[in-house]
Amino acid sequence: MPTREQLLTLLGEGHTYESAARAVGIPPGRAYLIATGRPADGNPAPPSAPVPGGEAPSSPQRLVGPPAVNPTVREDVLAWVRERAARELGSLS
Repeated sequence: MPTREQLLTLLGEGHTYESAARAVGIPPGRAYLIATGRPADGNPAPPSAPVPGGEAPSSPQRLVGPPAVNPTVREDVLAWVRERAARELGSLS
């Protein structure tokens, strides 16, 4: 487990919480928690003190959990769904 000092050094060298976390092999939300003492998931935190490593992310909650995914359209899947729906609708007649 990385120490607060290790993370503060990386942040002081210009790393973001994401790149600092990658460098030490932990999730970005955990790096934020270790460096700041504040949870990144939006839970209330103690009164604000300056955030180590410069500015806090605009929304530290983005450091928690997997990134949002916008799947691409797959024509083969759409064709299968159309064919299946046509079969189902045909069996209702």
